[in-house]
Amino acid sequence: MLRKLSERIHSGERGFTLIELLVVILIIGILAAIALPAFLGQRQKGQDASAKSNARNMVSALESCFTTSQAYTNCSSSQDVTESGITVGTGNGEVAITPGATSYTVVAKSESGNSFTITKPTAGAITRRCTATGSGACPSSGNW
Repeated sequence: MLRKLSERIHSGERGFTLIELLVVILIIGILAAIALPAFLGQRQKGQDASAKSNARNMVSALESCFTTSQAYTNCSSSQDVTESGITVGTGNGEVAITPGATSYTVVAKSESGNSFTITKPTAGAITRRCTATGSGACPSSGNW
Protein backbone atom coordinates (compact mmCIF):
# COMPACT_ATOMS: atom_id res chain seq x y z
CA MET A 1 0.00 0.00 0.00
CA LEU A 2 2.84 2.40 0.91
CA ARG A 3 4.65 1.48 -2.31
CA LYS A 4 1.57 2.35 -4.39
CA LEU A 5 1.16 5.62 -2.53
CA SER A 6 4.84 6.46 -3.06
CA GLU A 7 4.59 5.63 -6.79
CA ARG A 8 1.48 7.78 -7.14
CA ILE A 9 3.16 10.74 -5.42
CA HIS A 10 6.17 10.52 -7.73
CA SER A 11 4.11 10.00 -10.87
CA GLY A 12 2.20 13.27 -10.38
CA GLU A 13 -1.23 11.82 -9.55
CA ARG A 14 -3.23 13.92 -7.12
CA GLY A 15 -6.08 13.08 -4.73
CA PHE A 16 -7.10 10.02 -2.75
CA THR A 17 -8.73 6.80 -3.81
CA LEU A 18 -12.21 5.87 -2.65
CA ILE A 19 -10.80 3.13 -0.40
CA GLU A 20 -8.46 5.58 1.34
CA LEU A 21 -11.33 7.99 1.99
CA LEU A 22 -13.54 5.20 3.33
CA VAL A 23 -10.80 4.05 5.71
CA VAL A 24 -10.41 7.58 7.07
CA ILE A 25 -14.20 7.94 7.52
CA LEU A 26 -14.30 4.57 9.28
CA ILE A 27 -11.53 5.60 11.69
CA ILE A 28 -13.30 8.90 12.47
CA GLY A 29 -16.54 7.00 13.08
CA ILE A 30 -14.87 4.60 15.51
CA LEU A 31 -13.25 7.48 17.42
CA ALA A 32 -16.60 9.31 17.62
CA ALA A 33 -18.32 6.16 18.92
CA ILE A 34 -15.75 5.97 21.71
CA ALA A 35 -15.74 9.68 22.61
CA LEU A 36 -19.50 10.42 22.55
CA PRO A 37 -20.54 8.26 25.55
CA ALA A 38 -17.62 9.64 27.58
CA PHE A 39 -18.70 13.20 26.75
CA LEU A 40 -22.33 12.54 27.70
CA GLY A 41 -21.24 11.07 31.04
CA GLN A 42 -19.19 14.18 31.82
CA ARG A 43 -22.14 16.41 30.97
CA GLN A 44 -24.36 14.53 33.43
CA LYS A 45 -21.69 14.77 36.13
CA GLY A 46 -21.48 18.53 35.58
CA GLN A 47 -25.25 18.93 35.88
CA ASP A 48 -25.24 16.84 39.06
CA ALA A 49 -22.39 18.91 40.53
CA SER A 50 -24.43 22.04 39.89
CA ALA A 51 -27.42 20.55 41.73
CA LYS A 52 -25.20 19.55 44.68
CA SER A 53 -23.83 23.07 44.84
CA ASN A 54 -27.36 24.52 44.78
CA ALA A 55 -28.39 22.24 47.66
CA ARG A 56 -25.38 23.23 49.78
CA ASN A 57 -25.91 26.93 49.05
CA MET A 58 -29.60 26.64 49.98
CA VAL A 59 -28.60 25.05 53.29
CA SER A 60 -26.35 28.08 53.93
CA ALA A 61 -29.28 30.40 53.17
CA LEU A 62 -31.55 28.43 55.53
CA GLU A 63 -28.97 28.51 58.31
CA SER A 64 -28.55 32.25 57.80
CA CYS A 65 -32.33 32.69 58.13
CA PHE A 66 -32.33 30.50 61.25
CA THR A 67 -29.82 32.77 63.01
CA THR A 68 -32.32 35.64 62.75
CA SER A 69 -35.61 33.89 63.55
CA GLN A 70 -34.48 30.79 65.51
CA ALA A 71 -36.84 28.63 63.38
CA TYR A 72 -36.80 27.32 59.82
CA THR A 73 -40.60 27.56 59.32
CA ASN A 74 -40.68 31.00 57.66
CA CYS A 75 -37.36 30.68 55.87
CA SER A 76 -38.90 29.71 52.51
CA SER A 77 -40.01 33.30 51.99
CA SER A 78 -37.14 35.00 53.81
CA GLN A 79 -34.81 37.37 52.07
CA ASP A 80 -31.90 34.99 52.69
CA VAL A 81 -33.56 32.36 50.49
CA THR A 82 -35.32 34.51 47.89
CA GLU A 83 -32.19 36.55 47.15
CA SER A 84 -29.81 33.59 47.13
CA GLY A 85 -29.96 33.33 43.33
CA ILE A 86 -31.19 29.73 43.51
CA THR A 87 -34.47 28.88 41.80
CA VAL A 88 -36.91 27.38 44.30
CA GLY A 89 -39.26 24.74 42.89
CA THR A 90 -39.62 21.07 42.09
CA GLY A 91 -38.50 20.98 38.46
CA ASN A 92 -35.15 20.08 36.94
CA GLY A 93 -32.48 22.60 37.94
CA GLU A 94 -34.52 23.78 40.94
CA VAL A 95 -34.36 23.31 44.71
CA ALA A 96 -37.33 22.35 46.90
CA ILE A 97 -37.39 23.27 50.59
CA THR A 98 -39.42 21.57 53.34
CA PRO A 99 -38.78 23.58 56.52
CA GLY A 100 -39.83 22.60 60.04
CA ALA A 101 -39.33 24.41 63.33
CA THR A 102 -35.89 22.91 63.99
CA SER A 103 -35.43 20.71 60.93
CA TYR A 104 -35.45 20.95 57.16
CA THR A 105 -35.16 18.95 53.97
CA VAL A 106 -33.59 20.42 50.84
CA VAL A 107 -34.00 18.54 47.55
CA ALA A 108 -32.05 19.79 44.53
CA LYS A 109 -33.02 18.25 41.20
CA SER A 110 -30.34 18.07 38.54
CA GLU A 111 -30.94 18.85 34.85
CA SER A 112 -30.13 15.17 34.26
CA GLY A 113 -32.97 14.09 36.58
CA ASN A 114 -30.96 13.01 39.64
CA SER A 115 -32.18 14.34 42.98
CA PHE A 116 -29.81 15.31 45.80
CA THR A 117 -31.30 15.56 49.29
CA ILE A 118 -29.89 17.15 52.43
CA THR A 119 -31.90 16.41 55.57
CA LYS A 120 -31.36 18.01 58.95
CA PRO A 121 -33.51 16.22 61.53
CA THR A 122 -34.47 17.78 64.85
CA ALA A 123 -31.99 15.46 66.54
CA GLY A 124 -29.18 13.60 64.87
CA ALA A 125 -26.74 14.09 62.07
CA ILE A 126 -27.33 15.77 58.73
CA THR A 127 -27.68 13.23 55.91
CA ARG A 128 -26.96 13.60 52.20
CA ARG A 129 -28.57 11.18 49.75
CA CYS A 130 -29.02 10.95 45.99
CA THR A 131 -31.57 9.01 43.95
CA ALA A 132 -29.81 7.62 40.88
CA THR A 133 -27.07 5.63 42.61
CA GLY A 134 -24.09 4.80 40.44
CA SER A 135 -25.11 7.34 37.80
CA GLY A 136 -23.57 10.74 37.07
CA ALA A 137 -22.16 12.26 40.26
CA CYS A 138 -24.19 9.98 42.53
CA PRO A 139 -21.96 7.25 44.00
CA SER A 140 -23.19 3.68 44.26
CA SER A 141 -23.54 4.06 48.05
CA GLY A 142 -26.19 6.75 47.56
CA ASN A 143 -24.42 9.07 50.02
CA TRP A 144 -22.64 12.14 48.77
